[in-house]
Amino acid sequence: MNDAVLAFDAIRQEFPTPGADAVIRVIDGISFEVASGKFVAVIGPSGCGKSTLLQMAAGLLMPTRGGVRHRGRAIKDVNREVGFVPQQAQLFPWKTLAENVELPLLLRGVASAERKQRVTAALEAVGLTGFEQYYPGQLSGGMQKRGSIARTLVYRPDVILMDEPFGALDAQTRMVMQDDLQMLSRDAGATILFITHDITEAVLLADRVVIMSQRPSRLLANIAIDLPRPRDVFEPFRNPGFEAAYEAVWSVFRSQIDIRQRSH
Repeated sequence: MNDAVLAFDAIRQEFPTPGADAVIRVIDGISFEVASGKFVAVIGPSGCGKSTLLQMAAGLLMPTRGGVRHRGRAIKDVNREVGFVPQQAQLFPWKTLAENVELPLLLRGVASAERKQRVTAALEAVGLTGFEQYYPGQLSGGMQKRGSIARTLVYRPDVILMDEPFGALDAQTRMVMQDDLQMLSRDAGATILFITHDITEAVLLADRVVIMSQRPSRLLANIAIDLPRPRDVFEPFRNPGFEAAYEAVWSVFRSQIDIRQRSH
């Protein structure tokens, strides 16, 4: 039985070239699936279309060719059943943390009593109990990021799309957030598609790592990461099997780094 929650089928994506009668092909025939409850990380060189895949899964962009399916349904418009965590927290500065987290429920017409209950639970899940009435400007970058994740968790999407969510954080906060995320992933049982440039982060968090090539990007590998959980994000190489898993990913990805260096 196919338990894929998300499926990318022979995706091709082209964009018009500004000022020229031509197109740029960014993605060229990528196919892969994301199974239910799994954490899949996508890595690849800058500009290869990683974020484009997330936009397609969210229904914000339609591929030039091919298609994306969510639980077997072709995505033809905005996919309101998935959650999206962008690179920046994007909390509204004039709203309190609780009001920011509550907003998706308001837009969905959830009753007041249930809204309060779910906001409380979401903030507790990300360790922000007690900060409900704080404004984003009063919170650290890591706390704002937690708030952004809580705003996604609060409406209980079955798929969470994350676009380099920890890229702007300092190293210490990033490790704490990685640890938080793996616990949230386990507890919520959500399916996660996660974009990152960091191979260590991908191997630490994911059940599978999808590797994309230089543009026009193709699928280089889809590697299973069979490491026991929970994983130690603070001392990665203490995880049994981490070194071999890292090498399996790096041995594929390094060719893209070499190509880029030789072109300069």
